[in-house]
Amino acid sequence: MKCPFCAHADSRVIDSRPTDEGERIRRRRECAGCGKRFTTYEIIETVPLIVVKKDRSREVFDRTKLLNGFMRACEKRPVSIETIERAVDDIETRLQNSLDREVTSTLIGEYAMDALKSIDEVAYVRFASVYREFKDIDTFMSELQKLLSGHGE
Repeated sequence: MKCPFCAHADSRVIDSRPTDEGERIRRRRECAGCGKRFTTYEIIETVPLIVVKKDRSREVFDRTKLLNGFMRACEKRPVSIETIERAVDDIETRLQNSLDREVTSTLIGEYAMDALKSIDEVAYVRFASVYREFKDIDTFMSELQKLLSGHGE
């Protein structure tokens, strides 16, 4: 690590500790040339995940969009924010751990519906009605029938 004071190439780490969020490591260093101390931060480099939308356009994955979708679906339902955040964390981790750098919005929607189905059935139907773009009451009722038939198992 190059010293910011004298540009000497050698320094030694005096102290390392995680930041409050645990996302980065703060390192105190001492320059081998001038002896001055400075701080560096180490972070994990992540490759951005690209979402391929239904119209074939692409954008960087935005966790906030997924979280907002869950929040709207769970509005006025007995679902804690911790449960919602955990579900979004699980989906994000699943996407990041896949070897694909591009994922479809359809896949993200399916993951979200799977999670919501086990969290709250009303939230699931709300999300599905927007996500699946039900055109009429028959397709909506068909989805409800699938949900109800799953209870008998």
